Amino acid sequence: MSRETIVLGAGMVGVSIAWHLARRGRSVLLVDRRPPGQETSFGNGGLIQREAVRPYPFPQGVGKLLSVLPNRRVDIRYNLRGMLEAAGPLFGYWRHSMPRRHARIIPEYASLIMLSTQEHEPMIEAADAGDMIRKDGWLEVYRSQAGLDARRQEALEAERFGVTHEALDRAGLNRREPQLADRAIGAIHWTNSWGVEDPGGLVAAYARSFEREGGRFVQAEIQDVSRNGRGWRVETDGGVHEAQEVVMALGPWVGGWMKRLGYRMPTFVKRGYHMHYAVDEARRLRYWIADAEVGYILAPMRAGIRLTTGAELKPLDAPPHYGQLDAAEREARRIYPSLGDRLDPEPWKGARPCLSDMKPVIGPAPRHEGLWFAFGHGHQGFTLGPVTGRVLAEMMEAEVPAVEMSPFRADRFGN
Repeated sequence: MSRETIVLGAGMVGVSIAWHLARRGRSVLLVDRRPPGQETSFGNGGLIQREAVRPYPFPQGVGKLLSVLPNRRVDIRYNLRGMLEAAGPLFGYWRHSMPRRHARIIPEYASLIMLSTQEHEPMIEAADAGDMIRKDGWLEVYRSQAGLDARRQEALEAERFGVTHEALDRAGLNRREPQLADRAIGAIHWTNSWGVEDPGGLVAAYARSFEREGGRFVQAEIQDVSRNGRGWRVETDGGVHEAQEVVMALGPWVGGWMKRLGYRMPTFVKRGYHMHYAVDEARRLRYWIADAEVGYILAPMRAGIRLTTGAELKPLDAPPHYGQLDAAEREARRIYPSLGDRLDPEPWKGARPCLSDMKPVIGPAPRHEGLWFAFGHGHQGFTLGPVTGRVLAEMMEAEVPAVEMSPFRADRFGN
């Protein structure tokens, strides 16, 4: 079984890991219950966020916390069961969001983000997927001058990590995106981030490139993962597979598997929704738009204008509740009056895999030889998949990784 590897999870992270390992000559089997790119990676805003060097902190101000309590915001909703089940990780998230802790996390997190577009580039080329990519950046719009000024200061600080931007007043915003109403008084144009017109399609294209490298994909439900002598045994509803090494890249479903393997990680999920809308082509958005002070994204996708919501703190298996999407739609129509009718039969629902310190786990399992972890990317799994694939492949091949990986080790939580 030398160099045989099973990667569990065919989202952006898992597919990228499989792609990098196959390019290095490994025999790689990729396993997921759905086709590549059809779960969490399918439903995001479609941005490769080169600017996202600051992980999203938990609200710290009393005013912001009080504003969340009525549970009517667009950027965050919750229910009591979700808060109680994730109480420990959420408390850790709040602690790590305190200014001093968050300031220490930023350069560690940024070390991955800085390689994001660089590492997507060869995968896009190999997958012949350049027609899906827009490299002219995106617009983070503001309704208040105070909000815009504060974000401009953060943008200036992010320049040390190679982030580029342009601050736009109302006139400058109107030149970039004339379809927006006057409620938007200005924006930050993040100029070296990229947009993707079909996020699930890009992951699928990467997966096809992986298969051309000799990799194999099996669509099956994973039932058990266990040691098998010196290697690993993965049981699925379609058969049993064995390999010397296994990579856990199961996104929001990884928490349960960690417990079965004896690891207790401070995992939780942020759920989210999206819907596609019709639009007159003459009034179609030119750029991806984030209404920053409200908390949603409008994305010009191939399937229509995609509206994505903020975070919903509920258990992974809780039934959907569309009030957050409805509220986002009302606000979106005030900023972008040309938004047309809904196109999808029902809203899409997914979940982002999160950890309390806002950083992913990438690296070897502390107590199991041949078991590797790659999960907890929060809002940025789509952005960070190729970077994760590169550095994990380098670690698995005993090479020096492109990034200092100690901040992302699995045993940092005391396991």
